[in-house]
Amino acid sequence: MTTTSTTPPAALELKALRKSFGKTEIIRGVDLAVTAGQRVAIIGPNGAGKSTLFNLISGRFGPSSGDIVLGGTRINDKKPFEINRLGLSRSFQITNIFPKLSVFENLRCSVLWSLGYGYSLFKFLADLDDANDKADELMELIKLDKKRDTLAVNLTYAEQRALEIGITIAGGANVILLDEPTAGMSKSETTRFTRLIKEVTVGKTLLTVEHDMGVVFGLADKIAVLVYGEILAFDTPEAVRANARVQEAYLGSHVAETQAGAH
Repeated sequence: MTTTSTTPPAALELKALRKSFGKTEIIRGVDLAVTAGQRVAIIGPNGAGKSTLFNLISGRFGPSSGDIVLGGTRINDKKPFEINRLGLSRSFQITNIFPKLSVFENLRCSVLWSLGYGYSLFKFLADLDDANDKADELMELIKLDKKRDTLAVNLTYAEQRALEIGITIAGGANVILLDEPTAGMSKSETTRFTRLIKEVTVGKTLLTVEHDMGVVFGLADKIAVLVYGEILAFDTPEAVRANARVQEAYLGSHVAETQAGAH
């Protein structure tokens, strides 16, 4: 008797994805399949198309051709909020929070839709015990429970980025996109924040664009190297580090800069 095994759909899959602006092609036939629970870092030189790729996946741009499949569902023509409700959430390079609300209020606003409240003028937020409890849980998870009533504008930069992570995961998305999450942080802040990202994305699928190679090699299960709109390599950190083509196209310059800075 023969048995057949069925492979579950990838959490996120890009198929022959292309994006042009006028006559300029930015994304040139990207194929990428990310399995559930995998942490993938997307690296590449400036102008490689990393932000454009994130904008395509999250619905800010529509692809010129190819397909974007989220958990088996084609999302090419869906709006960002529709994609979010299908289980994908994204943070941005520029911190995106409600500055005049407290940490708690930021998080409580972010969990409302996922708890089924939608938009209502007839509910008092203070009476929504499940939303309040969920906001409290998120505050503890992102290590901001001691800043509960602090206005977001008064947080440190690293704390604001942590709050944004909390907002990003508040809706219960299974696929998380983080765009340069440690940019602008000190070395010690980067170390703590990388640890936080690992903790809050346990069991979730993570794609992150990151320039700090220490973060990349410490966080990612696999690395996708994007060069001139094409995937040059997609492999484990060890294999990518040893890839001669990657070294020539991208990593070599970073290694040289690191060595120079050590002298």
